[in-house]
Amino acid sequence: MAKVEIKHPDKKVSTGAYSAAVLIDGWLYVSGQGPIDLTTGKVVAGTIEEQTRLTLSHVGKVLEVAGCTFADVVKSTCHLKDIRDFDRFDSTYAEFFPGVRPARTTVQSGLGEGMRVEIDVIARVPSEAHLEKTQPKM
Repeated sequence: MAKVEIKHPDKKVSTGAYSAAVLIDGWLYVSGQGPIDLTTGKVVAGTIEEQTRLTLSHVGKVLEVAGCTFADVVKSTCHLKDIRDFDRFDSTYAEFFPGVRPARTTVQSGLGEGMRVEIDVIARVPSEAHLEKTQPKM
């Protein structure tokens, strides 16, 4: 089955040579999203809670384009600039994943200037959404 590029619907500037997500065989691989202003490409300053909410809102938009929700996420990888922010990050993250939460890895990383968090996810696309994205338009 062919790979399908999924684009962020609101992103107006390029921030690198990558796809927002790639859909293949019913699996959606969402690239790392951060607290970025999608019209300028600049980091939006804020607390770890504010940056986590903005980052996850970007993840949610990409999931939506592919026909998914946060409930379809099975794995996430979270990068924190400062691991001491973990508890505050985790409380905010939990708001987006009620019910069965995805498997997750959280690590401290050397993120760019002003960026406190970056998150990528893998989701299982519901079968009807998967067919919609991969079937040729008639």
